[in-house]
Amino acid sequence: MTYFYAHLFAGDSEISAMFPAAMHAQRQRFYRALRQIMALTAPAPASDPAAVAELTGYLSALGRAHRKFGVRKEHYSSVRTALLTTAARFAPATAADRAVDWEVAFDQAVEIMIGAAEEDAEHAPAWWTAEVTGHELRTPGIAVLTVRPSEPFPYRPGQYLTVQTPRWPRVWRRYSIANAPRDDGSVTLHVRAIGGGLVSNTLVHHTRPGDILLLGRAEGVMTPDTESGRRRPVLGLAGGTGLAPLKAVAEALAGCGEPPEVVLYVGARSASELYDLPALRQMEMDSPWLEVIAATSQEMAEGTRHGTIPALARKARWQDRDVYISGPDAMIVSTVQVLRDAGAPAGLLHFDLPDYELPEEIA
Repeated sequence: MTYFYAHLFAGDSEISAMFPAAMHAQRQRFYRALRQIMALTAPAPASDPAAVAELTGYLSALGRAHRKFGVRKEHYSSVRTALLTTAARFAPATAADRAVDWEVAFDQAVEIMIGAAEEDAEHAPAWWTAEVTGHELRTPGIAVLTVRPSEPFPYRPGQYLTVQTPRWPRVWRRYSIANAPRDDGSVTLHVRAIGGGLVSNTLVHHTRPGDILLLGRAEGVMTPDTESGRRRPVLGLAGGTGLAPLKAVAEALAGCGEPPEVVLYVGARSASELYDLPALRQMEMDSPWLEVIAATSQEMAEGTRHGTIPALARKARWQDRDVYISGPDAMIVSTVQVLRDAGAPAGLLHFDLPDYELPEEIA
């Protein structure tokens, strides 16, 4: 990937201006996307309509997401040249024996991405400007921000968006939306400042009401069914600021005629990090169908259960429920593993891991 980007940037300075100086995460994301693209022409997935549909959806989302970077149709030819050069340099001599045609794979993938981007451009901007209207520092390292986009911002409860700050141009980071759609169009984000995190530290420690942010389009599949009348009870498993999308899911279900029973586990290392517990308790009092269970993993705290979210998931009632899982990637993977080992059907487990590949046995 380092070779690929060096070749790409040397050949097209306009493209190099789209990327941040720190490229480690970008290289990882591109490598994952490349593996998905190559699967498009692999014999097994190509003959599996479900696999092709899943991959087409992935590439369409990728094409739409690239609009916020300023990527245009003509840029793909430079990427193609750099990719084929990289393949010729690093692919093993036996690659031809696998009958994988890099050019065909790339061209098919790009056709899907460009088509999705052009269709998206007909009804949505590449990004939204948004004013920060509220900033609450809930703990020394966690803030709750409310931002109001300048234009209507379409999303579904449970989805996430990407954020860019003026302090770090071209650096986009992903945050989940913590509310169902509101009349004024505002969205709330829960942000934890992480060590070395450029955007997260800016949002937590250096952002104030009146500041302007850029928002990328909403994405994600962890969304509840609020339309049909056949809703199952819900189990929510949230770790840290992973609470945000599950709170949005609960708010959306509250707007249904007859909300299903919702049991929401909210985990943190200590009671002091349960930053939204007062609001959740109030929500619980107002909603007889909602039960909130707070948990701490590194201390025994009054009014909470002790244990990690994966450990508590093993004991929770998940049978015949839609299970929504959100938090750090490792927590999500562990929780999914626990539930699958216990016999939970994959179709009832809802989570987003856009930059992480699940092991095949639990995917």
